[in-house]
Amino acid sequence: MTTLSLGTALRQLPRGRLDMVPYARLLDLSFDQSQGEARLLMPFAERLVGAPGRLHGGAIAGLLEIAGVAAVVRAMPEDEKLPRLRPVTVTVDYLRAGQTIDTYAAAEVTRLGRRVINVVSRAWQADRARPIASAHLNFLVDWPEG
Repeated sequence: MTTLSLGTALRQLPRGRLDMVPYARLLDLSFDQSQGEARLLMPFAERLVGAPGRLHGGAIAGLLEIAGVAAVVRAMPEDEKLPRLRPVTVTVDYLRAGQTIDTYAAAEVTRLGRRVINVVSRAWQADRARPIASAHLNFLVDWPEG
């Protein structure tokens, strides 16, 4: 079986896994594309626990960052090669404790520039209207040669 790239998966599949990204594989992330967004799922696992009964902040931040990258990939024109994205600023606001249940995330590109891309990500659990964390991400864009 051939491994799809992140760009191919997010541009061609309505749902799938993000195993091509090592940290996403560790977090067991999958995606579902509907209603104009890629919604990521991080299923609960004991290895994601930080303080007893709470999700680790690093796992939540990783989920938010990968959701941001997914939003950028989806926002890029399909006929262009994907650029290399380098996160230059990642600011995470932890809004409430992450419980030991499945966690979801989605992101929105707020500015799609040629050199800098700005994204807002949100993570929630049982109720999307009550996010457990949000992040503002700024990516520096390195376009491929040619």
